[in-house]
Amino acid sequence: MEERKVSSVHRLTLENRQGGTVTGVLDVHSFDEGEILLLTQAGKLSVKGEQLHVKRLNLEKGEVDIEGKVNCLNYLSKNTEKKEESLLKRMFR
Repeated sequence: MEERKVSSVHRLTLENRQGGTVTGVLDVHSFDEGEILLLTQAGKLSVKGEQLHVKRLNLEKGEVDIEGKVNCLNYLSKNTEKKEESLLKRMFR
């Protein structure tokens, strides 16, 4: 199985609500002109707006450049190992 070397830092840079760069990206779940859904090291990131486009995508480096008018940035969940541990603990009670 091929391993990707993703940047260890999750960073979100937004310039004048007209686009920006996201690092620490693990996967792109979906994208259209109204929403881009990214899986990052900090959890799922929903970028909502108008005329959104993925300008550049490099999953090997974990980088995505987006353009368009950004109206909302929302983290939907956080990837933590604690949730997995608590699930395992509950299973073996």
